[in-house]
Order: sequence, then structure tokens, then C-alpha cells
Amino acid sequence: MSTSDNVDIAHIAGNASPDVKRFLSNPGQFYQNIRSTEVKGPIFGQAIQERLRVTEVSVNRKEEEPNKLEGKVVLEITVAEDMVNGGGNIHGGCSAFLIDMCSTLALSALSLSSKNELNLSVSQSLNIVYHSPAGLGDQLRLVNTTLTLGARAHSARTEIWNVTHHRLVASGVHIKMQPSFPKANL
Repeated sequence: MSTSDNVDIAHIAGNASPDVKRFLSNPGQFYQNIRSTEVKGPIFGQAIQERLRVTEVSVNRKEEEPNKLEGKVVLEITVAEDMVNGGGNIHGGCSAFLIDMCSTLALSALSLSSKNELNLSVSQSLNIVYHSPAGLGDQLRLVNTTLTLGARAHSARTEIWNVTHHRLVASGVHIKMQPSFPKANL
């Protein structure tokens, strides 16, 4: 795990190690570091990733199954113009993007803490329920917890809370898997 000791993590709560907190403290940089070297320009949603603020990184025993660990990462962001639809509310696609990106951080926290490695995986399914709107300028809190971190499949749950209006905006379950590489044609 590559981290810099000069990254300020004082604002990040939780029991994860300082190294794990540093590694996940800047989601924009995290995704910049793991992207393909073939991609040179900005990536989809990069400006949104760079505005996410990590407020907690924890790894705890699962309440339902004490022999298993659960990763948790909490982030905050303010709804900005590049996140809304024509009605001035967060776009459903933006909510899906946030669930995808942020749930991956919870899986990464658990993988780094329990195995000291980063398991790169790809999305297999993303199931989302939209509960209420969030408007321009509303403060959001994204609570991400792991469900499973298996050898091949991983899953996490995300809840997007509107801190401004005290209501649930969206919730989702993200299932990821280890990528399989194409077989060479001989």
C-alpha cells in the first residue's frame, strides 16, 4: 500500500489504520492511481470524485456474524450543478455513479485492512432504490458497508442520506467480481 505520511487524516473518524485512512482519504486520487495508463484525459465523473470528502473509515466485526469483518466508509458531498437533472435534483445516474464509486471504497477498506492488498474488481450488478430527491446545494452523506468479500465475488450496500432535509435519497447494493481475462486465440 503506497501512502504519504504528509496526508492529513485528522478529520477522518474510525478505527482503520492510519495507512488505510491515508490510502482512501482522497477518492479522486484513489481512482486516478488505479486507472489504466492508457487513459490520459479526465475520466467520467472525475470532478465529482474529487469533491467527495471521506469522514470515516472503519473495520468492525459484523453484528450478525462476529467471525466476519465489515468495512465501512462514510463520505460527504454537496449537490452541485454537474450532478443534477433538468428539475434541479440529483440525477438518478449520478446517484448510481456515487453508489458504484463509494461502495468500492468500503470494499477496499476491508481488503486493505484484512488482507493488506487491494482487490481490483468490476461491477456485476447494481441494484438501486430511489427514495426521495436531493436538490442543488443539499449536503449528502454516503454510508457504505461491505456485505461480502469473497475470493471471487464482493458486495456492499450504500445509503445516500440528505443531511439538509433528514431523509434517505437512494440505497443500493453493488455486486462486484474479479475480472476474467480473455483467452488467447491460437
